[in-house]
Amino acid sequence: MVDAARVRTIMASVLEIDPGTITDSASMDTVPSWDSLRHMNLVLALEEGFGVSFPDDDAANATSYALITLVLNELVAG
Repeated sequence: MVDAARVRTIMASVLEIDPGTITDSASMDTVPSWDSLRHMNLVLALEEGFGVSFPDDDAANATSYALITLVLNELVAG
């Protein structure tokens, strides 16, 4: 299982928001700074931070904190 605090820290850094504001409902629809460019930067930062590689479909569809943690857990469990 991935470290939720680490995911939030990476997300907060890329999205330039307070990690405490990232809840299970955080998504591209609820975080104003989360646009398509930052989304790609977020995926790259998460890949680097967790030593994984998101498949293209997962990278495109991981548009919320909940989905990101789901994908990361699957990738880390390998």
